[in-house]
Amino acid sequence: MMRTTPRNRRAVVALAAIGALALAGCGGSDGGGTGGTGKSPDGKAGTQAPTVQLPKLDGQEIQVVAVWTGPEQEAFTKVLREFERRTGAKVAYVPTQDAMLNYIGTKIEGKAPPDVAMLQQVGALHQAVQRKWAKPVGDAAREQLAKNYAKGWQDLGAVGGTPYGVYFKAANKSLIWYNSAVFDNAGVSEPKTWKDLLSTAETISASGVTPVSVGGADGWTLTDWFENIYLSQAGPEKYDQLARHEIKWTDPSVTQALTTLAELFGKPNLIAGGADGALQTEFPTSVTQTFTGGDQPKAAMVFEGDFVSVNIAQTEAKIGTDAKVFPFPAVGGGSAPVVTGGDVAVALTDKPAAQALLTFLASPDAAAVWAGQGGFISPNKSLDVAAYPNDVQRDIAKALIAAGDDFRFDMSDQMPQSFGGTPGKGEWKALQDFLKNPKDIAGTQARLEADAAKAYQNES
Repeated sequence: MMRTTPRNRRAVVALAAIGALALAGCGGSDGGGTGGTGKSPDGKAGTQAPTVQLPKLDGQEIQVVAVWTGPEQEAFTKVLREFERRTGAKVAYVPTQDAMLNYIGTKIEGKAPPDVAMLQQVGALHQAVQRKWAKPVGDAAREQLAKNYAKGWQDLGAVGGTPYGVYFKAANKSLIWYNSAVFDNAGVSEPKTWKDLLSTAETISASGVTPVSVGGADGWTLTDWFENIYLSQAGPEKYDQLARHEIKWTDPSVTQALTTLAELFGKPNLIAGGADGALQTEFPTSVTQTFTGGDQPKAAMVFEGDFVSVNIAQTEAKIGTDAKVFPFPAVGGGSAPVVTGGDVAVALTDKPAAQALLTFLASPDAAAVWAGQGGFISPNKSLDVAAYPNDVQRDIAKALIAAGDDFRFDMSDQMPQSFGGTPGKGEWKALQDFLKNPKDIAGTQARLEADAAKAYQNES
């Protein structure tokens, strides 16, 4: 868990502001390449030269699992193809569901574990180590981690002081994207506070467009709604305590956050399809339905991280003109929240190719390949920012690196997977039920606490 001092929290707030403003002008690219080379806005190759020597692994075969599909799978596949080119190994990629530990456990029982997994939760990493599934990071990868990552990201990938994971992809999860034509027609501007956001939503609704798109079929989006409100309203110290279950989910601070969230979720006219429609809407659709239909889309706004740009790219909307973005607004008297996330690579077998892939993913060479595709932020401080496809994404990357160790990681991702990262269970299910019945705040808290207590007890 990262702790943020008052002095350094300004750097994190700057990350949100820069990221949000910069993303208003960014889009995808045909960049990428080999040997860690990206493309700049004028189409010229970046300057990132290969920085890490990898072993020759001709004939070795490994399997990698991650949740990425669609454009993200295509981008990650380019990273894996570069690894193959440089080592001679063969890599098979398998997309999985969100509850990856369940998938891995089944494969291990069948004596056919994947060799490398890209885990989304810190809690899942800890559980993989406790179950003796994960292998410690090898010497070569440790060298890359020490050279290329801030201590905060190294600590997130370690358990008991031993490095087990390499954080390859990061995210700013405190952004709200909007259809600029709808905002213009309604005569509204970007809200700065939660109160202003609700007022803006009512005005947009009166103009004839449903204001907010919610991907409620994917429970993780609802945890992000809660976390941004909670961090801004309750503050960093309470956020850390709840993340570690040092305070209960029945705490008054949770009551206050759910009450605030109910100010939106409790008004069906403000949510595309109402609660029932939102609960049937998956995340990618929540984005695309906001940016299709010109000035009469199904919704005017959608909340989620910088990776939303990948889904917007699947529509005809242009980021920076048709699709714009603003930071998640401040709640009450708190500061605008900054929540980050990330995907961590973990070796599950002792194959040399598995450790070599971790070494590659910890190098700027691998990060540069995906950076050139857009829709990606790397926590690797050694990545040449020329690898990003345009100046605005370079600004996002620079701000992330400048923040150093000062960030708050996604709360649900820090918790045991059974509570914070499993479809149809724990926090995901409780918040889906809350979306359907936002008046039941006490009942929601009771279910959250009961499930959290059970999950943490099973983890100990």
